[in-house]
Amino acid sequence: MADIVTLNPLSREDWLAQLADVITDPDELLQILNLEANDELLAGREARRLFALRVPRAFVARMEKGNPHDPLLRQVLTARDEFVMAPGFSTDPLEEQRSVVPGLLHKYHNRALLLVKGGCAVNCRYCFRRHFPYADNPGNKRSWQTALDYIATHPELDEVIFSGGDPLMAKDHELDWLITQLESITHIKRLRIHSRLPIVIPARITDSLVARFARSRLQILLVNHINHANEIDEAFTTAMGQLRRAGVTLLNQSVLLKDVNDDAHTLAALSNALFDAGVMPYYLHVLDHVQGAAHFLVSDDKARQIMRELLSLVSGYMVPRLAREIGGEASKTPLDLQLKQQ
Repeated sequence: MADIVTLNPLSREDWLAQLADVITDPDELLQILNLEANDELLAGREARRLFALRVPRAFVARMEKGNPHDPLLRQVLTARDEFVMAPGFSTDPLEEQRSVVPGLLHKYHNRALLLVKGGCAVNCRYCFRRHFPYADNPGNKRSWQTALDYIATHPELDEVIFSGGDPLMAKDHELDWLITQLESITHIKRLRIHSRLPIVIPARITDSLVARFARSRLQILLVNHINHANEIDEAFTTAMGQLRRAGVTLLNQSVLLKDVNDDAHTLAALSNALFDAGVMPYYLHVLDHVQGAAHFLVSDDKARQIMRELLSLVSGYMVPRLAREIGGEASKTPLDLQLKQQ
């Protein structure tokens, strides 16, 4: 087996330093991983003009040296396939670029999605928001207040989802302010946070953030985004333990990605690693048809075949729901309801 990259991890208090310690040059990433820049890899370098390369060294530390097919590397490395204009793919696959107020999406009846911050710790090449106009959603208290005013006047809402970008790019004092405002809106019961930061930089789960969650009147759910068991390490498991003791419900959503996790045994390993870390598998999304990511696509038929096999490998509570999100629909569309009928 190839060697794991050895980097000096920073303390959990230094998440901002880890966030700043990123690789943005494909050549540097390949050099760290002892990979030769062959024609295929070199041809993909210019894809950073389409969507910037960004990967923290804390995440690179979990990649295997000498392995050009490493499943974590494949998620973040630029590829020449990103230049392919695939039919049926668009820059706004979920029809999200029409917000009710800047930075707030009210797609579903009882829940609204607040784009807290536009940036991410890592740029995943399959991101369905890789073309999103974040410049129109500034992610500051003024824009948040406009969204909060909308939420306060819509009593059908009982849940707010923090999204982005990555909402945990907001600092602890910013999140404290937002949570405090939501707690004052009586019809809001739940706060759901969708984030990749806890797995990319586990140090983001600070003591002060955990304490704030623990004293909230809201039911707080953290939906991680983890696609492969190799992403999970001891630091992440420790952070999840703190959140669980604070009463936070821990879930995970994955994306089914070609040559990353499109295999039942790979997904079984992920479900087991998640459960061991105290996180429940929640959704397995088929790829959103975003332009530039078609090379990650797994067909619906293969996805269902993988799920049928996964059902035989793990306990039922470890099987995520296979689903697709369709712009304009009132909910996600389950694809696994047909499994027993085929």
